[in-house]
Amino acid sequence: MEKLKHSKVSHYVDKLAVPAEPGLTHAQLMLTNHDLKPVEPERRQWGPWNFVGFWVADSFNINTWMISSSMISGDNGISWWQSWLCVWIGYSIAGCFICLTGRIGATYHISFPVICRSSFGIWGSLWPVFNRAAMACIWYGVQAWIGGQCVTLMLRAIWSSYKDLPNTFPSQSTNTRDYVSFFLFWFGSLPAIWFPVHKIRHLFTVKAYFVPAAGITFFIWAILKAHGIGPIVHQPGKATGSALGWAMVKGIMSSIANFATLIVNDPDFSRFARKPKDAFWSQLFTIPIGFAVTSFIGIIVSSSSAVIYGGTPVWNPLDLLGRFLDGANSGERFGVFIIAAAFTLAQLGTNIAANSISAGTDMTALLPRYLNIRRGGYICAIVGLAMCPWNLLSSSNNFTTYLSAYSVFLSSIAGVMICDYYVVRRGYLQIRDLYSARPSSPYYYTFGFSWRGYTAYICGILINIVGFVGAIGRKVPAGATYLYNLNFFCGFIVASATYYLLCRFFPIPATSDVWMEVGDEIRNPSVAYGADDDIEGTSQGSLDRHGAKGDEETGIRERKMGNF
Repeated sequence: MEKLKHSKVSHYVDKLAVPAEPGLTHAQLMLTNHDLKPVEPERRQWGPWNFVGFWVADSFNINTWMISSSMISGDNGISWWQSWLCVWIGYSIAGCFICLTGRIGATYHISFPVICRSSFGIWGSLWPVFNRAAMACIWYGVQAWIGGQCVTLMLRAIWSSYKDLPNTFPSQSTNTRDYVSFFLFWFGSLPAIWFPVHKIRHLFTVKAYFVPAAGITFFIWAILKAHGIGPIVHQPGKATGSALGWAMVKGIMSSIANFATLIVNDPDFSRFARKPKDAFWSQLFTIPIGFAVTSFIGIIVSSSSAVIYGGTPVWNPLDLLGRFLDGANSGERFGVFIIAAAFTLAQLGTNIAANSISAGTDMTALLPRYLNIRRGGYICAIVGLAMCPWNLLSSSNNFTTYLSAYSVFLSSIAGVMICDYYVVRRGYLQIRDLYSARPSSPYYYTFGFSWRGYTAYICGILINIVGFVGAIGRKVPAGATYLYNLNFFCGFIVASATYYLLCRFFPIPATSDVWMEVGDEIRNPSVAYGADDDIEGTSQGSLDRHGAKGDEETGIRERKMGNF
């Protein structure tokens, strides 16, 4: 009976397993599946205009709007032009980081979890991957909650009585109406998770046309209500002196922190590029321009609220749209409905791009035998439903504090990953070894963990940890606070510098003495031990033709390529 029971359990467990390449060992089944392997040419369908559409669509979302407009709210708010300058600087820097990580994916057609294996180790990469997956799940809930507020406005525009829906929630942070809207948005997002990454680009194309048009309409409407742009742009900022300087620094860092997850997960999309340059210029220019335009609209609309209603500017555009509904006629209600619908689509696209796919890709790496991007995306949605995202959005201070904490961890990962590829390895990766669990693999390090990568990662976090404690209300030295205001740069620079020095004094294998990217040789490689790759060319890289044929051949090639 026990044997029968065991066989049934095994049967159902096997049913849950995702398809895998034949000939893989049990260890390799924990390292690869279809979604983790290098993207074959047939699925490399993203051209430069797909990336332009992706970032134009992604820039028009509530999150971007709130970051820029929150700079002009509060006791230390800055003027509209100072806020916009912060946006230009912040997103231009973020665009450079995006191109640095995106090139790795576009060249070798591999995702972030696989890239991490070169710097953190075959098994050591699981912690950075889990770290980012957890962050993406939390962020999914936040974006879904904001999407729920868009749904609330849509329903209020149809039925004004929805605003007064009886509350049965004991929590003071939310109510029945808002949670119902949140659930409707969450449930309506589930079908979008089903589509594979190389096909979801069509959603961003639709969003790139519809959402900016609605945002511009909102912009014009707010200016008309404020009786012109003159009263808006002549409002002075409240911050002066050193407070002004640090307010602008915080604004720049908030813009970069908004890209914290996208900086490390851009390879998840760029690996579908036809060629590396398709993911370079299109991202380098579209990111600062697209996000600056969206932020300008958000800044002006938020500033207009102070002219229209008096008092402190309304930093959340959905709150301002809600005010537009008060005493609105049928035409105005229809206008609010269309703008709210556009914002709903914007939140859907952003949540899929920045969170669902990111978390799904990461979870695939955590349990590739049973999870793919689609299943991981649905797990991410479940976690987002179970958390309490409304607590993070109760005020602009809470929101920016969360963003800063978010970037503390991911900046260290980005520092190690970028230094490893561009400085230490000089663009050279041995693709098959990234899927090898054998000790002879150059990425196996010590029991699958790279102590160099982890030391650098921890150092990048430690420099910010005291300042983070101060950000949540504890008294800390002023110097720690100043460092924390530069949290992303501090974490990135310390992590990358530490990793460089450790690799200099304790060299690692499989590096190149000259710049050598060999990703153009990848066609449809097999990662099974002893299998032949479908690779064109026989350059010095050879992309792991030895497979797992022993340490002697590995050592010969490492001596040829040189140690760092």
